[in-house]
Amino acid sequence: MIYEHPLAYLLGLEGVALLRAFAGEHDREFVDARIAEVRALLDDPSLADAAVRTARVDPVPGYRIWARTYDEEPNGAFAVDAPIVAEILDALPAGDALDAACGTGRFSAVLAERGHRVVGVDGSADMIDRARARVPDADFRTGDLCRLPVAGGSMDLVVCALALTHVPALPPVLAEFARVLRPGGHLVISDVHPERVLRGSVPSVRDAEGRPGRIVSHRHSVGDYLRAALPLGFRPHRCEEPVPPASEDPPRATEPGPWDRWPWSLAAMIPEAAGAASAAVPTMLIWHFQYG
Repeated sequence: MIYEHPLAYLLGLEGVALLRAFAGEHDREFVDARIAEVRALLDDPSLADAAVRTARVDPVPGYRIWARTYDEEPNGAFAVDAPIVAEILDALPAGDALDAACGTGRFSAVLAERGHRVVGVDGSADMIDRARARVPDADFRTGDLCRLPVAGGSMDLVVCALALTHVPALPPVLAEFARVLRPGGHLVISDVHPERVLRGSVPSVRDAEGRPGRIVSHRHSVGDYLRAALPLGFRPHRCEEPVPPASEDPPRATEPGPWDRWPWSLAAMIPEAAGAASAAVPTMLIWHFQYG
């Protein structure tokens, strides 16, 4: 179980903001305001007993739950990675393409529109059902990223989006990508930036009884990707770490809000500290590698 106390998150953001002030990014007025805000948070009765015990949910059952609403709920990651991935794909010739951890077929559709012969693989049959409806001409298969149901050397391109934070180690997965790619093939990866995972960007779900859970997520550094990819013969062509523009009017709240909206509703309780703690912090990590 995960013990999620809103004060832990709020004080953590205040601490990061104060560390950045200590390094010279903010003045005394900012520091005094943060310290006063910390005292107010500690005295806030609405936060004292607001902790939630949350289950760790494995990705397959987690995405089975999420599949029902995955395409209906807003996901800020889609707007960030889609144009960059599209720009990379536009420079590549059509061929045999694997959408690894395809989900509901977001990038399977993009690949099909560009003339690729698409194979989609995902561990969730529920997500695949939605992908088939979205891209009926693609070949969708249930499988694991570490044991892809795809012949060796059969792909010109592999795309993998919003999945690798859910695997504990990158080398076995990248080895599978290398196995299925033809020499000269391309690999495009997009995922939540490790700094954002650290700041609570972890998918939340509720089970059939309404109990809260977080889909298991891991922080893989930029160097972790390179240490996994380079020994396998992948050559990096591009690495993007897009940073969102600073909000001129950040949302504000006086209460923690429902657990389902944590950590975003928590950050809204201390918008100045949250903005300072996340200033210039990337939201996504996007790679383009070529194999062999």
